[in-house]
Amino acid sequence: MSIHTPFLVFAGTNSLYLAEKICISLQCPLGQMNIQRFADGEFSVSYEESIRGKDVFLVQSTFPNSDNLMELLLMVDAAKRASAHSIIAVIPYFGWARQDRKDKPRVAIGAKLIADLLGVAGINRLITMDLHADQIQGFFDVPVDHLYASTVFLEFIRSTFEIDNLVMATPDVGGTKRVSSYAKHLELPMVICHKTRRRANEVADIRIIGDVRGKDVLLVDDIVDTAGTITKAADLMLNEGGARSVRAMASHAVMSDPATTLVDRSGLSEIIFTDSIPYTKKSEKVTILSIAPMFAEAIRRVCHDESISSLYTIK
Repeated sequence: MSIHTPFLVFAGTNSLYLAEKICISLQCPLGQMNIQRFADGEFSVSYEESIRGKDVFLVQSTFPNSDNLMELLLMVDAAKRASAHSIIAVIPYFGWARQDRKDKPRVAIGAKLIADLLGVAGINRLITMDLHADQIQGFFDVPVDHLYASTVFLEFIRSTFEIDNLVMATPDVGGTKRVSSYAKHLELPMVICHKTRRRANEVADIRIIGDVRGKDVLLVDDIVDTAGTITKAADLMLNEGGARSVRAMASHAVMSDPATTLVDRSGLSEIIFTDSIPYTKKSEKVTILSIAPMFAEAIRRVCHDESISSLYTIK
């Protein structure tokens, strides 16, 4: 049954594919808007229908390049000036989230800056998924609904894997809490990979903490960027740890070059992502699961003032 509430869903250019699927789940049309681009790279945003007094949901992941973020900011500003009742930014992948603290002197805290920009532009609420660090929610002065890809992944794990022989693993110590939640919920053992880096995006050494011999290993992460860490961890578990197979699962497929090549050449049997970011490369090892129904349900609950927390299986 269609839901009849005063809301509209609009999409930025590079998240149109996801917004269309969200609207199918909501049984509502996608809002009409126009993004005009100029020769020098500047662009302007305009809504092609009235949004006065409506709750407006703006779907746009802020992955690089920065045009995606700027496009969202203009969408928010245009909605505010068009007298929208409320403006809800739906950001499945929140870019710059890895810059969430000062890890050395004289650096920016990018995640806080983006939060401030969105707040000044005029959002009234944020719906996002699997932030790189939970404390980023505190950077905002508006309500934040933080969804978890585990809602989608757990169903896939139960329907696909031989649970009795499965071991949950994290490719770095920072993901220990995340993988521990999966392991406890599924009542499975877990192992940890400890890595050291020479510099950003370059791993120097990885060591396994735990036993994977003869096991099917599932590596869990939030972001795969260059895929250097996760492919090295997979090869180490196979070649030195004696694992029977290694698969990986991550919320956001950043997959900067040469990530797809590294995955194809690695010992990974499969790597599973959500469609929070459009994956445009080709790889037989990559499986994409849709988060559109989960975000559609979150939007429906926001419209009807219902609890969002009951969506979460694990965090």
